[in-house]
Amino acid sequence: MKRRMLLVAVFTVFSYAVMAQTFTVATYNMRNDNNKEDAAHGNGWKQRLPVIASMIRFHGFDIFGTQECMHHQLENLKDSLPGYAYIGIGRDDGKQAGEYSAIFYNTKKFQLLENGDFWMSEVTDRPNKGWDAVLPRICSWGKFKEIKSGFTFYLFNLHMDHVGVKARAESAKLVMDKVRKMAGDIPTILTGDFNVDQRSESYTLINTSGLLRDAYETTAIRYAENGTFNAFNPNSKTDSRIDHIFLTKQFNVEKYGILTDTYRGPAVSDKEAEKVNAADFPKEVSLNKYVAREPSDHFPVMIVVSLK
Repeated sequence: MKRRMLLVAVFTVFSYAVMAQTFTVATYNMRNDNNKEDAAHGNGWKQRLPVIASMIRFHGFDIFGTQECMHHQLENLKDSLPGYAYIGIGRDDGKQAGEYSAIFYNTKKFQLLENGDFWMSEVTDRPNKGWDAVLPRICSWGKFKEIKSGFTFYLFNLHMDHVGVKARAESAKLVMDKVRKMAGDIPTILTGDFNVDQRSESYTLINTSGLLRDAYETTAIRYAENGTFNAFNPNSKTDSRIDHIFLTKQFNVEKYGILTDTYRGPAVSDKEAEKVNAADFPKEVSLNKYVAREPSDHFPVMIVVSLK
């Protein structure tokens, strides 16, 4: 009898340990690599890539949605993140042309069960622009299983139009309809650059739907000293959050953060590169004037989740 009770206790503790598994989810608009002006101003993709990859590794992103990356950027990032894979297609031709809304995941933690893509438009199965959008907009999704626990969930990742007000509202409705029909009662996460902040119509459509809630509102611990867009200006400040992570009710959000990490990049002029007087520092210290830079013109949003 005692042995049986011990086995039950051990099984209960083991089951709880498995179910209490946490993982880190993020969304990150990494800025496309088709703007020569970025490189001219010290914000080129080749300079930013190693910083972005290091940030992802350091903060331990387990699964994350990306926005704006072209195919070569995704391949660069994959090469910089051993053990990660990604899903998604280019929005311009359904293959490799144009920006992606790709999803990266740690292959040691997650198994990909299914995946697909749809355009945010009246016509969802091929490249096109919907409503008043000025560009084609795509949503990529995956059904994943956490390898340790067997927990299964969906993750949808999107990038809404930056101009079309109707397109954003209709895209919000479309995505929620897709979640209901595809995922049903299966836990679901929606990440993306929504191009609207927390006061907008399309944000409210999602957050008050009864289906998905903003992790910002439900988290136990919040670190959000800024909004999510910075325009490559480390001195900028906003309270507008245009990059969001929404979740169904099966998740506990333990932590939420808008990561305002900066790095120091080479100055773009000889004058900026002049040595700085070390003043009261030890003589061994040599300070060069570099420029504070952002890894992207958006800040990544990161959350830690567990199951209820």
